[in-house]
Amino acid sequence: MQAEGVRLIAHVDDLAVMGFAEVLGRLPFFIDLLSSVRSLLRRDRPDLVIPIDYPGFNLRLAGYAKDAKIPVLYYIAPQVWAWHRSRIHDLARVTDTLALILPFEEKLFREAGANAHFVGHPLLDAPAPTRTREEFCAANGVDPSRPILALFPGSRRQEVERHLAAFVDAARRVVKTMPQVQPIVAAGSGLEADAYVGLALPQTPDAWELLHHARAAIVKSGTGTLQAALAETPLIVAYRMNPLSYLIARQLVEVPHVGLVNLVAGERLAPELLQDDVTGERLAAAVLPLLHEGSPERTRALTGLARVRDMLRAPAGAPSAADRVTELAAGILK
Repeated sequence: MQAEGVRLIAHVDDLAVMGFAEVLGRLPFFIDLLSSVRSLLRRDRPDLVIPIDYPGFNLRLAGYAKDAKIPVLYYIAPQVWAWHRSRIHDLARVTDTLALILPFEEKLFREAGANAHFVGHPLLDAPAPTRTREEFCAANGVDPSRPILALFPGSRRQEVERHLAAFVDAARRVVKTMPQVQPIVAAGSGLEADAYVGLALPQTPDAWELLHHARAAIVKSGTGTLQAALAETPLIVAYRMNPLSYLIARQLVEVPHVGLVNLVAGERLAPELLQDDVTGERLAAAVLPLLHEGSPERTRALTGLARVRDMLRAPAGAPSAADRVTELAAGILK
C-alpha cells in the first residue's frame, strides 16, 4: 500500500499483536493511535473508510466513521461469529457494506441486517508458482524426487517462538520414521533473521511455492490453513497462545473448529492440536498418515480440500475479489 502511494499513519508491523493478554501491554499505543485516527476523520472527512479485518481497532473506527456520517465499506469482516455473536449486529449497524471472503458469512450477516456480499477469497487471485519443482528444490537444497514436509510456525515473532521448537521436533520424529521426508520451514519475510537462529533445516520465504511442492504440512492456525487448502496440500492445524489468553478464548469462542479450513468445510478435515497438545510427538503422529500416498487419511483430506477450494470461489462469472470490492466502493461513492 505504501508503494502505491498510501500515506501510513502506523505500519502494520506496529499492530501485529495476537491474544488478549498480549494486547494489554500495548494499550497506550492503541489508544493514542485510535485518538489520532478519530481526529483525522473529523479534520479531513474522507469520502470512504475501508477497515480491513482487525476487529479490536477497526470496529471502533467504523463506529466513529458511522457517527460522523462517513460511509464504511468493511472488507474481510472480523470473525465475530466465532467469539462474540452479538457483535454481528454491531457490525451491521456501523457499516454501509460488508465485503466477505468466507462463503458461510453472507447469510449470517444478512440475517443481522447488513448489506453483505461474498466476494470470493483473495488468495484465489494469487498467481500460480512460476518455478518448477526442480527449480524450487535446487534453490532450497533438497531432492525433488523425495517428499517435502512444510512447516508453518507463523508470521509473527511471538508465534514463531511458541511453535517452532515443537514443529522442528515433529519433523525430526517424522524423518526418523520416514527418512525420505525433507522438512522445510516457511520463514516469515518480515521477521529478523535471529528468529530462526540455529535452525538446522532449510528455510524459504516462498510460502506459496512451498505448499504447492509439499506432500503435507504442519500449519499454525490462521490464513495459512486456507493457503494449504488452495494448494490442495493435506495439513494438520496447531496453535499455542498465552495461557491467560487461551482461558479467555475458551470462554468466548463459539465454533466447533479453530482452523479456517475446517470452518469452511463444516467438518474436521485437518486434525487440530492446541496448547499442551502441541508437542513434537503428537504433531508427528497426526501428520505421518498424510505423508503416505494412498492412505485413507490422505485420500479423505485431498477430496475435502478440493471441495473447500470450490467453496472459496465467488459465483461463476463473478470478477476477482479485488475488482468486486472496487465495484462496491464505487457504488457507495456515487
